[in-house]
Amino acid sequence: MKALRFVAENTAEVQNIDVPQIAADEVLIAARSVGVCHSDIELLEGRYIIPFEYPVIPGHEWSGEVAKVGADVTEFVVGDRVVGECVIGEDHFGFSISGAAAEFFVVKPAWLHKLPDEVSFTSGALVEPFSCGYYGLMRAGNVNASDVLVVLGAGPIGLGVVAGAAALGATTIVVEPSDARRAAALELGAAQAVTPEDVERVLREESRGRGADVVVEATGRPEVMATALELAGHRARLVYIGIDVGRSAPAKLGLIQSKELDIRGAIGSPGVWPATLRFIARSGIDLGRLVTREFSADDAVTALAESRKTAENIKVHITFDATL
Repeated sequence: MKALRFVAENTAEVQNIDVPQIAADEVLIAARSVGVCHSDIELLEGRYIIPFEYPVIPGHEWSGEVAKVGADVTEFVVGDRVVGECVIGEDHFGFSISGAAAEFFVVKPAWLHKLPDEVSFTSGALVEPFSCGYYGLMRAGNVNASDVLVVLGAGPIGLGVVAGAAALGATTIVVEPSDARRAAALELGAAQAVTPEDVERVLREESRGRGADVVVEATGRPEVMATALELAGHRARLVYIGIDVGRSAPAKLGLIQSKELDIRGAIGSPGVWPATLRFIARSGIDLGRLVTREFSADDAVTALAESRKTAENIKVHITFDATL
């Protein structure tokens, strides 16, 4: 079978390797769509938040089809359409253990969720990043049509927040310097998509001077994280989902008290995958709009290179169609 393997630091290859065997309590998945994430690039460059070793198969944003089940597996049958979580206890699927960027790969049933019939394989491979944004919205409390909600950053997770917030009825303003990503935000339901220079004026108009009821920070850039305090209105809810480690920036911390702000952090999407899948299916959100390029398994190394072109691409996918 074909597999994308990171064989050493900054060295990726598409290799032909054996189809893995499964134990009685395991499931063999035929990959269908696999997203390339910035974390995959960090892994290739030798950086990740937990220990790992080369060679490793990346791929933690995926959808697939059950190709074979072990003798003890009762929850799934051959042909089930599935997606899977990436944080597996102390391990991370696609990082410390090999992932989904291969024609076939092995998982445990506990990691899996059935993909609703209404959701395509392309959208299914975006459940992982969308679930992070959805979890952020849950942390913000009762987001609804009474809220003016500001999203700082229109990367894949920020755009997921946009789609979710718009589906919940909030008047959603996206702040993003990229023209292409602002356009994508509007397609996903944003009421306004503005540059950082215009946000204060537009927010003042949309909120009638009240400021944002909810601010979701999705860039992970400390200087942007600081501006969330200034955009927030009185008693606003702020949720930080963009990740930064170790950097700093000046911030007007007195605003936390003077505005009586409710500030929360969110990381990953613990325990919310079933709700996320129901939300996507029932809301009719088309996450596939985020995919700007698709490549076959043979061109997986090219997909990695294209994913680095963030001015051109929002999300790059690798597609597979192998069967046993």
